[in-house]
Amino acid sequence: MFVDTALITVRAGKGGNGLVSFHREKYVPAGGPDGGDGGRGGNVVFVADNKLTTLMDFRYRKTYSAQNGQDGRAGRCSGKAGEDSIVRVPEGTLIRDAATGKILADMTGENKTFIAAKGGNGGWGNVHFATPVRQAPKIAKPGQLGQEREIVLELKLLADVALVGFPNVGKSTLISRVSSARPKIANYHFTTLTPNLGVVSVHDKSFVIADVPGLIEGAHTGAGLGHEFLRHIERTRILIHVVDASGTEGRDPMEDFEAICRELELYNPELLLRPTLIAGNKTDIPGELATAFEKFAVESGYKYFPISAATGAGVDALINCVAEMLDVLPPIPVYEAEEIEEEEIDYNAYEITVNDGVYAVTGPYVDNLLRGINFGEDESVRYFQRAIKAHGIIDALREKGVQEGDTVVFGDMEFDFVE
Repeated sequence: MFVDTALITVRAGKGGNGLVSFHREKYVPAGGPDGGDGGRGGNVVFVADNKLTTLMDFRYRKTYSAQNGQDGRAGRCSGKAGEDSIVRVPEGTLIRDAATGKILADMTGENKTFIAAKGGNGGWGNVHFATPVRQAPKIAKPGQLGQEREIVLELKLLADVALVGFPNVGKSTLISRVSSARPKIANYHFTTLTPNLGVVSVHDKSFVIADVPGLIEGAHTGAGLGHEFLRHIERTRILIHVVDASGTEGRDPMEDFEAICRELELYNPELLLRPTLIAGNKTDIPGELATAFEKFAVESGYKYFPISAATGAGVDALINCVAEMLDVLPPIPVYEAEEIEEEEIDYNAYEITVNDGVYAVTGPYVDNLLRGINFGEDESVRYFQRAIKAHGIIDALREKGVQEGDTVVFGDMEFDFVE
């Protein structure tokens, strides 16, 4: 099954916690602190894989998490870094931020890898907190949380040439004629339900051609199958409009061509600037419409090729022209990453709210501080008290009107305020 969009969550690993530990050795009564640092959390890394052609795997798995870093160890040994989570996607996949819709990376060309979520740094062990006054610190820092975000994967096929046109005009027959691709071919509309890729070899060169499911009027708004697959035309270097020049289904080929041009313009006006050829198909069926359409195409300034995809007549001339054009055209376009204004977190910020005489202290500073406090250790508690006083929280509580014996809440811990 062909899947070309997916919404997933990526979650990097948390950094390991620093360790509180003291050197223990025979005949060394006071070895000093030797708690190691925690290991870095793993990243979530996207890797382009040219063997993949669909985002099918992401239909069943929606969350990708990297490994947490290990906690620090005794003997000043740091914890092992968490393993990265490697996520493989087809070449040509756009990675977008789900919240803003902006492009984070285009997995094309030289952009083979992209770190979508960075792991948190490991926390410090107690060896970092030793001072001449505090020679046996029982304090360590917790590891930082890893990044987490929702992203949208959008596959835009990497093809040099795209065949566009109404359903049942012969696009699938043409791609099967010029390449080894074998799409389903039948005499009814929407036989092709997914894009087909074929490799065309000519004059010791090769290029990729895509058969895009038939477009109809209103495709840019979701009518037919066009809305789902128009994105796969955006990277192509040449467009070939395949038109039923004989009008076998009672339609006017000139109106068909103009209708497809309107849909391309409404979806993305830049597509009308793309080098364009017209292949008038089914010219093995005689009729006045084919002659009139050829005149219309030439007078409109397009290169026109009367062909019969069924018999192969005129196909070689079309393919040779495509090969010559590709020699001088620029390579497949690569989308530039867009800057996202990340919300800056003030890790020194806190807020005090009062409700029924209870003073709640919240904010990034408090959350980060509490994660490194062991309230079962007297020294850790004293460190907590010094930290909130030095940060101005005690003075701020007094300004809010706190009195002796009032309840003060930090996270899920309650304290009685004592002067």
